[in-house]
Amino acid sequence: MTDSFDTSRDASAASADSKPQRGIQSLDSTGELLAALVAAARPLTLRDLAAAAGMPPAKAFPHLVSLLKIGLLGRDASGCFEAGPLALELGLIGLQRLSPTREAEPELVELAVTTGMSVAMAVLGPLGPTVVRLEESARPLHVSLRVGTVMSLVNTAIGRVFSAYVADDVRAGLLAQDHLRLAGASARDVMVDAAATSTSAGQGAAALKPAYAQRLARIRAEGVDTALSRPVPGINTLAAPVLDHTGSICLVLALMGPSGSFDSALAGEPARTLQAATARLSRRFGWIAGAAENAGQSAG
Repeated sequence: MTDSFDTSRDASAASADSKPQRGIQSLDSTGELLAALVAAARPLTLRDLAAAAGMPPAKAFPHLVSLLKIGLLGRDASGCFEAGPLALELGLIGLQRLSPTREAEPELVELAVTTGMSVAMAVLGPLGPTVVRLEESARPLHVSLRVGTVMSLVNTAIGRVFSAYVADDVRAGLLAQDHLRLAGASARDVMVDAAATSTSAGQGAAALKPAYAQRLARIRAEGVDTALSRPVPGINTLAAPVLDHTGSICLVLALMGPSGSFDSALAGEPARTLQAATARLSRRFGWIAGAAENAGQSAG
């Protein structure tokens, strides 16, 4: 009898959980205002914020007053609405709990499933860009890439993406040791005065040669890089960065497949799928695309 009662109760609970939960309609409207402010990534006037949330200013204003009272919103010197102290504290709590590699795991697995390609995840370790996770496709690639492989900043897409986003002094120090990595290159291949850099403890004394500097600039502009049959003949790679709330790179995801088996163009479907995944992760880590530009415009 007890088992029957417990089974019935569990079934009722499961049924209740599957039903849409009833919320508070006014809070839903409040949430729309907060979402609109986040999407704008800059302080907004009452009129602009209400318009972005799709509601009349008269309806939006009472919600905004309550948000100001509890500290989820604040107002800048010009009276525009912006994130308040409570919102900032909640955001910091969320960021402190995030582990980039752990949070990226589901996206990495999903990329392998949806694209049918092998997917690598790399972080910037003590020796350089290091593969820490490899999800094989249904048809595994016969390459010398495995967990723990340290990638060249010059001759691999994963390494170039890291190189495009790290600080100049960090890049100079890493390039001085690039010959030790997979498909590594001599520092003099990409730096104007490699000898000066190696004797200055990686303090960024050397300038980048034009071709390499332009490649890194293109990666920053397009948010993705490709390596066609290099360093492994017959294998193409697409790599894209995941950024944190400061705009710093925290990891790179890369798609890999046999040449000719997928569209490896920067504007192709695999590249767009990869960038969508890295954009979701970057947003989760607090990065808001365009926020820096908007901040600069506001300051001007």
